[in-house]
This record gives sequence, structure tokens and C-alpha cells, in this order.
Amino acid sequence: MITVLSDTHSTSGHELEGRAREAVEAADAVVHAGDFTNEAALDAFREVCERLYAVHGNNATPGVCDRLPPERTVEVAGVRFVLTHGDGQSATALSLLGRQQAADAVVFGHSHRHAVSHGEDVVLLNPGSHADPRGGRPTHAELRPRGGDAEGDGRLTGEIRHRDGSVLEAFEIR
Repeated sequence: MITVLSDTHSTSGHELEGRAREAVEAADAVVHAGDFTNEAALDAFREVCERLYAVHGNNATPGVCDRLPPERTVEVAGVRFVLTHGDGQSATALSLLGRQQAADAVVFGHSHRHAVSHGEDVVLLNPGSHADPRGGRPTHAELRPRGGDAEGDGRLTGEIRHRDGSVLEAFEIR
């Protein structure tokens, strides 16, 4: 499983609770679209997950910015992801970024609200915020390779989940 998060906005720790914490601890990989805020929050994430792919956000301290890039491209379970915090970027700009990097999905944050949209060539995925949601819904995303194969065939099923574990939206990445 791949757990996708954004917008931790903490000065002391990972702020993981409920299903978000369970998903991070069980994940084969964790993808984070930025705004840990400081190094203590980033270090706390590194302590609870084995593989963390992350970028810094617009509220990151210089120490976090020194340790994380503003954008990165990774491949997990046969799917190519572009990670960016997304501040100041429109859906069109995010789609173009995904196409430029030959990505299957662009993971972004910043708004603290979950959203999934499917373009012609790329999925735009904002997992929302697990710790500092706007609109009262603490959310994250969980992605699983179709057929359960950990290596994946380039297709993932996904769910936006509330902290209580309920599924708010289901989607697919090809």
C-alpha cells in the first residue's frame, strides 16, 4: 500500500491519528506533498515509516527546505508520481507538470482539501490534510496495486479516507 498525505503543519511531531496513522505504519511507501513545517515533524514521519518520498511546502522552515526538494519524481509500484506542494499552481499547470515528467499522477497539497481529477494523461491527487483540514475533514489517500501484487502493473486503486477510516471517494490511477 502507498499512503499519500500533505499539510501536516506541525512544530512537534507527525500529528498522525486514527486511520491515517495505521495507514502510514502499514505502508510500503509514504508519499507526502509538503508542509511538515519543521524538522521535528519531518523526523517524526521518518520514525514511523520505512520509505518516505516527500517535498517541502510553502510553510517549511529553512532546515526542512535544505533536506527536501520543492518537487520530485518517483516511481512506486509501477506508477510514476510527480510530487509538489502546489502552492500557486493551477490545475492546468499541475497537468502540464505531470505531462512534462511523463507521470501517471501529480500529488499536491496546499489547499488542505482533498480532490481527485482525471485529465487525459494524468491524475491530479490532493490527499487533503490529515492534521490541519479545512472544512473539518481530516483526510489522506491510500493506493493499492490492482491484484495485490506489491510491484504493481502500473494500475492502482485509490481511496480518499477520513481519519475515522470511512471512504469518502474511490478512484483509479493507470
